[in-house]
Amino acid sequence: MTSGADAAASYASAAAVEMIGVHKWYGAFHVLRNIDLTVGRGERIVICGPSGSGKSTLIRCVNRLEEHQRGRIIVDGIELTQDLKRIEDVRRDVGMVFQSFNLFPHLTILENCTLAPIWVKRMPRKDAEGLAMKLLERVKIPEQANKYPGQLSGGQQQRVAIARALCMSPKIMLFDEPTSALDPEMVKEVLDTMVGLAQDGMTMIVVTHEMGFARQVADRVVFMDNGEIVEIAAPAEFFSNPRHERTKLFLSQILR
Repeated sequence: MTSGADAAASYASAAAVEMIGVHKWYGAFHVLRNIDLTVGRGERIVICGPSGSGKSTLIRCVNRLEEHQRGRIIVDGIELTQDLKRIEDVRRDVGMVFQSFNLFPHLTILENCTLAPIWVKRMPRKDAEGLAMKLLERVKIPEQANKYPGQLSGGQQQRVAIARALCMSPKIMLFDEPTSALDPEMVKEVLDTMVGLAQDGMTMIVVTHEMGFARQVADRVVFMDNGEIVEIAAPAEFFSNPRHERTKLFLSQILR
């Protein structure tokens, strides 16, 4: 029979991200309020909610792009503190894709993808280029390797951003509204790439308004409002039987 301590240790080892009583302020503005969230390894979490609800701030705290003031954040067994070494260790294993693509315009697509493996992981250039080409093939744009970002469509640039993040072999991927800056016809190609990642078992936390993606991919949907987690549920339950009035109002507006 498993002891309580053994069970707790097993549960902790299965957690990719733990947020325990997390609070964050911007000056007097209380942007995150008592956030408790555990993301299992290989789990896909979609975070949704109205603008200004704290969604992007929450995931930016996971790799310390934003600093929380109270509570604990533990990523892959490493607690985020003021220790820069810990922050670097976490960032090495957490990939992030932003709303804006954040590609270096003066570097080719291949150079954008190989920069971090070469400089951060000290990977030989030939190996980094081989890995980058493999991942550009995975996101279906290997023929763009020698072009510059400005020569690509928005959807292609976002797929480059995903390939670039994958070049660091992350254990966890964060997506901050990755399709919101795209024209509607470009959204599907990015979502298809993300669906493929999910099918490969990548741990993913995704801030998005793409509810079709949430239905298809998410293990759980997290609804936030006013800096709080209001509701967490499996997609079928979240969409068909939301418990809270704030969730019902949000869904009635976004699913029209």
